[in-house]
Amino acid sequence: MENVMDLILSEKIYPIVRNNNAQAAIDIAHALIDGGIKILEITVENPSLYSAISEISKDVIVCAGGIITQQQAEQAFESGAKLFSSPIFQMNMVKISKSKRRLFIAGTSTPNEAYEAWKARVPLIKIFPVTALGGVQYIADMLRPMPFLNIMPMGHIQLHEVKDYISVGAKAVGVGRNFYEGLSFSEITQRAKKVLSEIH
Repeated sequence: MENVMDLILSEKIYPIVRNNNAQAAIDIAHALIDGGIKILEITVENPSLYSAISEISKDVIVCAGGIITQQQAEQAFESGAKLFSSPIFQMNMVKISKSKRRLFIAGTSTPNEAYEAWKARVPLIKIFPVTALGGVQYIADMLRPMPFLNIMPMGHIQLHEVKDYISVGAKAVGVGRNFYEGLSFSEITQRAKKVLSEIH
């Protein structure tokens, strides 16, 4: 778990591949990997996406996203996911994380939820949907009284905003469709290379 967390903290950019077609998800993920991405999330929109996790986990660390039940979590781990994330924070997921020794990224929206997740020893806390909640300023305001929170904002973030989130204290930044929507695979690869060079 520590190694996966260290990787997220060092990479700082966390791509989220959301596509209900498994092959399309695989192709997007490969384009990101070609650009230097070492860890990414594949959202489990339907059971066919477990095959995408299985395929991509041969090359990089894969997080199974959108997990809300124990059955989904176990299937994700069997498919090769090294960590899992949920749109919500629930203690059942924390228990699965501890028993399976897999990193859990809890989904929260408010300072109170984020603090409760921290108290439950969730190592990385997703703030979603951050753009709708107030963007960079919202994260800055949340971290001012609670700088100990390991926060990863997500939700309609543009790649050019990543550095702004990191500058106010976000440990990593989740970027979804702005990484790949409407782009060719070579453009996705170039976009990954560019954002990695800008961050590092």
